[in-house]
Amino acid sequence: MKILKLSYILLLAFAGLGMTIALTVSASNKANQSDAMNTTNIMSDIQKNSTADMRYKKAYFAGGCFWCVESNYEKLDGVIEVISGYSGGQIKDPTYKQVSSGSTRHVEAVEVIYDPNKVSYDELLMELWQLIDPTDATGSFVDRGKHYRSVIFYTSDEEKAKAEQSIKKLAESGRYSKPIVTEVTAFDSFYKAEEYHQDYYKKNPLRYKYYRFRSGRDQYLEKVWGKELHKKDSGQKSVQQENQAITTNSKNSKNSNQGTYMKPSDEELKKKLTDLQYKVTQKEGTERPFQNEYWDNKKPGIYVDIVSGEPLFSSTDKYDSKTGWPSFTQPISGIDLTEKEDKHLFYSRTEVRSKQADSHLGHVFPDGPKPTGLRYCINSASMRFIPKEQLVEQGYEQYVKLFEN
Repeated sequence: MKILKLSYILLLAFAGLGMTIALTVSASNKANQSDAMNTTNIMSDIQKNSTADMRYKKAYFAGGCFWCVESNYEKLDGVIEVISGYSGGQIKDPTYKQVSSGSTRHVEAVEVIYDPNKVSYDELLMELWQLIDPTDATGSFVDRGKHYRSVIFYTSDEEKAKAEQSIKKLAESGRYSKPIVTEVTAFDSFYKAEEYHQDYYKKNPLRYKYYRFRSGRDQYLEKVWGKELHKKDSGQKSVQQENQAITTNSKNSKNSNQGTYMKPSDEELKKKLTDLQYKVTQKEGTERPFQNEYWDNKKPGIYVDIVSGEPLFSSTDKYDSKTGWPSFTQPISGIDLTEKEDKHLFYSRTEVRSKQADSHLGHVFPDGPKPTGLRYCINSASMRFIPKEQLVEQGYEQYVKLFEN
């Protein structure tokens, strides 16, 4: 009886062992099948990415501040990615500090990854021309130094030929009064810039808009290219385009007051101005918010310097900033204002002064609405308002066109 029980127990044990082995083998087979499927999927993804990489091409350009160049190229249909970095120098993997010192011979550049089936190399070249001043060999707009010069880095004989042909056509167009100095150089290496430089216009939109507007880049491009710069737009002129046209016309106008605005003597100013106007324009004073002449003025016209009469701002650029002072997104196009660092308070601000009379006007801040992202916060006491109906009578006929539309 004991022998039978022992035999029965051994039989059950062997049966259990066999089932365990079978289950283990089965699980192992399934795991191997799963691994095989995962491997197949991974290889498929690699092949897809490899095919995509083979379909895309890379181009390298330098056009001054890479924040602006990256921003423009990323808006082109067919461009996959744009990376800010450095090219053309002597050392490997330079830092922004090293490049900006000018000692490495690098330039701020971008790597443009694009689909040639959607955008051609010739179109990338045209985008460059409509982004830079190709006649400037020592910098780019407000940014000075050889590391900001414009360069086309070619990666093949075909790209070199296209770049040279493009420059030839540009020179023959008569668009520029000075020779084209953009360099055409064989590509050697590209080093990605620090991460905080990548997509700067997305990460810091206010600071970027503030920098770009103050750089003078867009104002120059508007002047050089005009309607061609906006050929993809609806065809309607923007206020900025109208301003530019007005500025151009005013330079050719025989009755234009440009360049004739003078600052009276201090004795005359004390007789001419109110105490508040004198304090604001000559002593950097500030009037009270919501208790000044123009903060809520909605009439069409222009604002001129109370001291000299030089044009400053237009009602077309005025908006309600809820601050209690007259606020504008920009000066009248073509009008230069002087900007200075102001440290009178516990933080640094940018003071705005008139060009001819050097009158204190107010301050500019990078928190305004589109299209500039700027807020020119101006004292009413520093300005005189001229309604559009009186522009001709008071000698500002060149600005009438601003209000025709």
